[in-house]
Amino acid sequence: MGTKRAIQYWVIPPEGDGEFVAHMEDVLDVYSRPYDSQVPVLCMDEQPVQLVEEVKTPIAATKRHPRRVDYEYRRAGVANIFMFAEPLAGWRHVSVRDRKTKVDWALEMADLLEGRYAPCEKVIVVCDNLNTHTPGAFYETFEPERARALVSRIEFHYTPKHGSWLNIAENELSSMTRQCIAGRRIASSQKLRQETTAWHEDVNQLQRGVDWQMQIDDARTKLKSIYPKIKT
Repeated sequence: MGTKRAIQYWVIPPEGDGEFVAHMEDVLDVYSRPYDSQVPVLCMDEQPVQLVEEVKTPIAATKRHPRRVDYEYRRAGVANIFMFAEPLAGWRHVSVRDRKTKVDWALEMADLLEGRYAPCEKVIVVCDNLNTHTPGAFYETFEPERARALVSRIEFHYTPKHGSWLNIAENELSSMTRQCIAGRRIASSQKLRQETTAWHEDVNQLQRGVDWQMQIDDARTKLKSIYPKIKT
């Protein structure tokens, strides 16, 4: 019988990929800019969450026993979490929707642009190149005048394919998942919304910013294999 070996899953960047490098350096350049309240940097990411409800009522904890939960459960649909993070301001916001369409994304973005960021002349948005994260989503959601007013204030910067680690919002999403919803059975979008809102309000009170370390020079030194070899 063969020996079982552990497998570590990793997002392996491509070798010699000019497009990857171009998008990577673009995002790293954005992260190197000083804080500007009139042109804030907003990172966003999203993920689906399986809703799960109990079949049997859990037994409350006592002095002698921990809380006991039955193995049996029932799937209750899927919700979608949108994570928005402003790294230099130490601010993040979690929103929960039943779907993840272009319209859902555009509505979330509009709430921020016309709410928290209403005074800002422009908002720099770092996100992955998903087909719902596009300027056209606004035109599929709002009248042309409003759509144009929103789009004209956004400066998009897309992370490269297989380069989601460059998105600070993905790191925040991972932290929220571990600290707030992992290992729990949450049965409804409403309950998920309550729990994730409590999480981002609590974390925001700490005013914890993000100290992004990697710069373009670091990438050129440490990630040489992803840079194309120049043919002379």
